[in-house]
Amino acid sequence: MPTKKKPTKPPAKKPVKKAAKKAAKKPAKKVKRKANPALMKPIQPDAVLAAVIGSKPVPRGQMTKKLWDYIKKNGLQDAKKRTLINADDKLKAVFGGKKQVSMFEMSKLVSKHVS
Repeated sequence: MPTKKKPTKPPAKKPVKKAAKKAAKKPAKKVKRKANPALMKPIQPDAVLAAVIGSKPVPRGQMTKKLWDYIKKNGLQDAKKRTLINADDKLKAVFGGKKQVSMFEMSKLVSKHVS
């Protein structure tokens, strides 16, 4: 016996989405980040730290940069674990007699030698 086919409904039409109009946007200006004035203020290193970075007052950022320049120039960064600094005689005095410190501990120890 032949089976009757049910009449099929045509597929429902989906509403056509209109392309959203792109608003003409002006390119946003990049806001330059302002430096914290407290970090730009020159600080005076004491005699122990002055043996490494010099005796002139410098901002904290420059002090850290000079310290790293000294460390890299003299090859004091540990070869196996790069976060450790091996102190020479000048840096031992800055680090409070420790012969090896982490780079994170270094900031804390150096801050004791500035005014």
